[in-house]
Amino acid sequence: MQDIKELGLKELEDKLQSLGLPKYHARQIFKWIYQKGALDFNNMSDLPAALRKKLAGEFYILGLELADLQRSSDGTTKFLFELKDKNLIEAVNIPAARRVTGCISSQVGCKFSCQFCASSLKGFKRNLTVGEILDEALYLKNNTQQAELTHIVFMGTGEPLDNYEDVLKSIRMINSPYAFNIGARRITISTSGIIPGIKKLAGEDLQIELSISLHAADDKTRSQLMPVNKRYPLEALIKCCHEYIAKTNRQITFEYILIKGVNSSLPSAQNLVKLLKDLRLAKVNLIPANPITALKIIPPSKAEIGAFKECLFKSGINVTLRQERGQDIQAACGQLRLRYENK
Repeated sequence: MQDIKELGLKELEDKLQSLGLPKYHARQIFKWIYQKGALDFNNMSDLPAALRKKLAGEFYILGLELADLQRSSDGTTKFLFELKDKNLIEAVNIPAARRVTGCISSQVGCKFSCQFCASSLKGFKRNLTVGEILDEALYLKNNTQQAELTHIVFMGTGEPLDNYEDVLKSIRMINSPYAFNIGARRITISTSGIIPGIKKLAGEDLQIELSISLHAADDKTRSQLMPVNKRYPLEALIKCCHEYIAKTNRQITFEYILIKGVNSSLPSAQNLVKLLKDLRLAKVNLIPANPITALKIIPPSKAEIGAFKECLFKSGINVTLRQERGQDIQAACGQLRLRYENK
């Protein structure tokens, strides 16, 4: 059987026609799945009974099962999903005033071995398919608390630009008015700095948000934290960012995880100012590190965080400090999967 979510609207129309069925039913099916959250063809009451039976024989809707769930005292909910091949992935619902952000994964595991992230500790297994990515979004949409899913961020396990085609197709589905109908500016891709992917993304004519994991302003420190920097060093990455902004006129957010004793000192802040001072439409999002015992990662003190932020602000850098969410349920990437697999 085929995962129906692998098919875009035109593809589903063509599939229905190949089965001798009217193609206009495709929009009805999309509405039932992506807007009404239907997980059973039998519940699609405005479709002919014969069509519902035919669909149930050809397709399935949801291809994952909930393996574990953790709810934080701040309302954050983390889901651990088991895929059909028994691999595990994570996704998170993060509620805030007037919005719910769904954080989803793009790969099973990760091959990039960032030293502050638990996602790589069990190694890389494979890319997620379009259907599996949309499974996450659909499950999160159906399990929000008191509010609609309004934003999607590709900040879960994996490197989205290393699974470029499947991620971009899933984004077009999430953005489609016939599917999730989430605005492009409410969809964010977070990358470790895959330059070819950033260049390709600049030509997609999508007004999505781009976030780059930076985490250090010198090549030595960044290469220690993020081995990908050896392939795409800072000079080349920042040049690529200038080109991206010039082509798209879109802001880039630089994620910067503050790790005690590594990259949170005042000289580190000053180096970051020098790196980004000429970059138009740039923002820095400071993130106190999530404690990860296996990686010996701890956050700096509040005073050190405050001094770092103040240095950037006084130098004219657009800077924000991310509110810590879900720490009581280990909501950082890969932590729930790691704990589950280590049982």
